[in-house]
Amino acid sequence: MSTQQTAPARRSGLDGYFKITERGSTVGREVRGGIVTFFTMAYIVVLNPLILGFAADVDGNFLGGGSGDGSNLPVIAAGTALVAGVMTILMGAVANYPLALATGLGLNAFVAVGVASQMTWADAMGLVVIEGLIILVLVLTGFRSAVFHAVPAALKVAISVGIGLFIALIGFVDAGFVTRIPDVANTTVPVQLGGSGSLTGWPVVVFAFGALLVIALWVRKVKGAILISIVATTVLAIIVDALGAEDGWSLNQPKLPDDVFSTPHFDTLGHFSLLGSWDQIGVVSTLLLIFTLMLADFFDTMGTMTAIGAEAGLLDEDGIPPGTERILIVDSLAAAAGGAAGVSSNTSYIESASGVGEGARTGLASIVTGVLFLLAILLTPLVAVIPSEAAVPALVLVGFLMMQQVREIDWTDLEIAIPAFLTIVLMPFTYSISVGIGAGFIAYVLIKLVVGKAAQVHPLLWVVAVAFVVYFAINPITDLLT
Repeated sequence: MSTQQTAPARRSGLDGYFKITERGSTVGREVRGGIVTFFTMAYIVVLNPLILGFAADVDGNFLGGGSGDGSNLPVIAAGTALVAGVMTILMGAVANYPLALATGLGLNAFVAVGVASQMTWADAMGLVVIEGLIILVLVLTGFRSAVFHAVPAALKVAISVGIGLFIALIGFVDAGFVTRIPDVANTTVPVQLGGSGSLTGWPVVVFAFGALLVIALWVRKVKGAILISIVATTVLAIIVDALGAEDGWSLNQPKLPDDVFSTPHFDTLGHFSLLGSWDQIGVVSTLLLIFTLMLADFFDTMGTMTAIGAEAGLLDEDGIPPGTERILIVDSLAAAAGGAAGVSSNTSYIESASGVGEGARTGLASIVTGVLFLLAILLTPLVAVIPSEAAVPALVLVGFLMMQQVREIDWTDLEIAIPAFLTIVLMPFTYSISVGIGAGFIAYVLIKLVVGKAAQVHPLLWVVAVAFVVYFAINPITDLLT
């Protein structure tokens, strides 16, 4: 009788390359997850042009040409979909991680309002390219990964939980279920239910239907629950809109388009200048802008990839995702690519969690999402059919799933509980992942210092905490230096 042990069968093809079976998934789940992720973040193809396209630079010019009449929006949309598609495919093929990338919300608004207002659009996009290249250098030198490894496991959990609350709030806000109270209301309460303290309008009804449907399908363990809910809710939205509910949709109006295809133009590609800003606003102001962009981009992805990995069950015992360095390299290249394409920094999207909720565990899902973004270049009219009210119920469900990790934090240990609390609550309260991470890091370092345990703080966390202090105080520092 032979004593040799039979070696495990080596899988080939898609399964072997993406480790689909090894990660407990199937090709069908990966495809469904990739489709769901695309639908939950396809809004960026429409929203990014709205944010960038109507902001004039210091010379009064608009990104992609035009005169502020919206004629430049299709150009920005095409560039947005192109970079998102290429970089998401790269994330799947190189890093084998179920993470999609697109133009970063918040970053694009800062570029439009805080950067382009001081210089030309080409100069502003040049700063984005520089910021992305600096982060790439930090990755290649191991600094970015070292910072990530230095963060305590409980804070990584808090980051995931905070992002879960954040994306749930994004879902409620995008659907009009939660709205900002107008300044004329003369109240200190910042948000309210619906548009006037109560739910009004058929679009909110569509969202409520979608939320209840996805919850019902999920608790019944229906395969494809999120995708089914998006499709079914979109159909309802089209019917509701056809019956006369033409107002109140938060972004896309669910109306069947006259044309399915459109001819793309990529006039924003290559529209950047690396050196123009230095002459335009000076070295100090330029460096401060680059620092602000870099710090926000640097930690958003670290929090996002941790949250996605936690939800997918891909983290190791130290809370580290597989292939961390490859993930960060692709993300850094995406930041520079977004600037080079003239559509602002691209970054990892927490909406990828919706695909993970549908079963995605590998980079195959990202490739599916990326291909759909490339198709969206031609099929922009169809992408615009899906209203956010139909897509964002998935974010509410995924927010709940990510919130479940909160039990892993020791709430009796004040040295970690208070930083974790600040990390969790400040993400939704400030509408910023970076702010939550920064507050948590600063609080953690401060508490360890005052209780006489400063030696337990990793040296890199001291550096990061100081950097975040500068980040939070960037305006008075800028005023002082300029």
